[in-house]
Amino acid sequence: MARTETHNFWSELTAVSLYKRNQGRMARQLTAAGIGLGIALGAYWLYDQVLLGLNPAVRVTIPALIIAIGGWATFRLINWPTFAEFLIAVEGEMNKVTWATKTELIRATIVVLVTMLFLGAILTVYDIVWAVLLRWIGVIQ
Repeated sequence: MARTETHNFWSELTAVSLYKRNQGRMARQLTAAGIGLGIALGAYWLYDQVLLGLNPAVRVTIPALIIAIGGWATFRLINWPTFAEFLIAVEGEMNKVTWATKTELIRATIVVLVTMLFLGAILTVYDIVWAVLLRWIGVIQ
């Protein structure tokens, strides 16, 4: 059984096929772009901060290898059946969401901001009242 699991792992890792290629396309592309951006930023940070004293060829090769391996790992991840099914389900649920219109969004934002300002003012008044009271009875100076 261990041989079969190992065989499945390596065959899945080296596969070039796309799993359910037309399902969950947007979720997969955005997930791959996010992971790719993280890998690219990490490789750039490595190039710019860590590998400063090395030979220029080595300084470029290491981040390039990280980007290449990360790209392949990202490709395999978004085509791994378990993860791909999750992304397909996510996109399906996101298609069911009813998004607020621009006017509803502005109205809700105004309500939140006014409420926060009101609560801030109330808490400031409470703070001042308690500070005066505690000074009066000598708890604070």
